[in-house]
Amino acid sequence: MISAGIATVVAALLPPRCPGCGTPVAADHLFCGGCWGELRWLTPPWCATCNRPLPEERGAEVCKRCRIDPPRHAGIRAAVAYGAIARRLALKLKYGGRGGIAAPVAGRVAAVVPPGVDLFVPVPLHRWRLWQRGYNQAALIAAAIHRRTAIPHDPFALRRRRATVPLRSLGRSQRRAAVAGAFAVPDPTRIAGRSIALVDDVYTSGATAAACTQVLLAAGASAVTIVCWARVVGSGGD
Repeated sequence: MISAGIATVVAALLPPRCPGCGTPVAADHLFCGGCWGELRWLTPPWCATCNRPLPEERGAEVCKRCRIDPPRHAGIRAAVAYGAIARRLALKLKYGGRGGIAAPVAGRVAAVVPPGVDLFVPVPLHRWRLWQRGYNQAALIAAAIHRRTAIPHDPFALRRRRATVPLRSLGRSQRRAAVAGAFAVPDPTRIAGRSIALVDDVYTSGATAAACTQVLLAAGASAVTIVCWARVVGSGGD
């Protein structure tokens, strides 16, 4: 009874708040109506190869980018398109020390995980970046999805063996060069024959995901699907 009373007082003083804007909401990890309406949830029709959104009339064809440069991954499953609210949550989680944001993010990401995945592997940080930040946001998301789905996760299956420069200001080819050879699988037996969901917060150019996919497949993974909170998409689907 005492615990229940304390919980009631805490709930009154600290009501659940929208992870996007902080507005009080009915329960933990829920978005308010305004933030929910501004998020662009990604659903078909999309590219049959990379799940990039396509105009309604084009259906599930292969997008121009995949026709020119077919990816080795088995698709990119993102909950939302990168926009103002999605960006706000990603920044809170990545740089704002708001580890709790991983829970509502994971709730939406879990809904887009394709059937057949049997292991979540987060994109790793280099040890110096991990020391500076104190946590890996991708690992927090992966752990939270694991708690929702009971699918195993392994934060140590993939290692970043050298630090890389920030990719934000680099072009596509420069990004690929920056991450080439940056990742390794220390123990291939952890992933051999597994269908991997590579977990990250935001998918932009795909350079990091491609580098991770390459080493995971080389180490024996049967397939690698990218799962993330948000992805940068163009307006025309190509």
